[in-house]
Amino acid sequence: MKAAERRLELRDIFERQEFADLGALRKRLRASESTLRRDLMALEREGVLRRVHGGALAVQERDQPYDFAGQSARMAEAKARIARATAGLLEDGQVVILDGGSTVAAVAREIAARSLHVLTNSLPIADLLQHSRSVELTLTGGTFYPRLGVLLGPLSEHTLGAVSADVLVMGTGGVTESGFTNNNALLVGSERKMIEVAREVVIVADHTKFGRAAMFPLAPLGAAHVVVSDAGLDPRHQEMLGGQGVRLILA
Repeated sequence: MKAAERRLELRDIFERQEFADLGALRKRLRASESTLRRDLMALEREGVLRRVHGGALAVQERDQPYDFAGQSARMAEAKARIARATAGLLEDGQVVILDGGSTVAAVAREIAARSLHVLTNSLPIADLLQHSRSVELTLTGGTFYPRLGVLLGPLSEHTLGAVSADVLVMGTGGVTESGFTNNNALLVGSERKMIEVAREVVIVADHTKFGRAAMFPLAPLGAAHVVVSDAGLDPRHQEMLGGQGVRLILA
């Protein structure tokens, strides 16, 4: 395949997905690593993608700044109830990891006056907590991904791997019998590390997240100790969680 054809194919790939790893691209395009790196460098100069450790991120229409206000407005009342219930699970003095996302950000608002040590990869959450006099705030570091408003990649995962937390509060892109899923491979990498280092995992998800699967598997249902959702959750999904020994709180 000629260079022009490969680069057209790469453009098409990054029009349809947010992240692609180098190994998968090599297999798909049947190109050597050095050839593929040159192609990615050329497309990076054109603003099509941004190279990151292990692959590349799309940066055209997909890489818009995170619409935090828009996401927060969706199911806002349910998220507020979920946040209050989740905050009630936390104890002063705990180390709490807060994942990105608008539902977790609602939890951050509820705990801004609490005596907690919060570790997060979310810049919107850091912004919410930066003026708190009682929350000790730590950021993971990493590559900033504007479409989600979070820090991702090897540096973020390295930081997470070096800590231990009492509780993780995490959102999710979808929940089915197969487990929790999300839509970004890099995000899933950081979230798996969060689950690994937390003694208790609390998933916050309104009822619209249930019964659908996002692109990338994150963890089985049993990885969660508690799921906090809203009263609109279908009884079938309530039974599904109970069958896996997951404590369910409906707010």
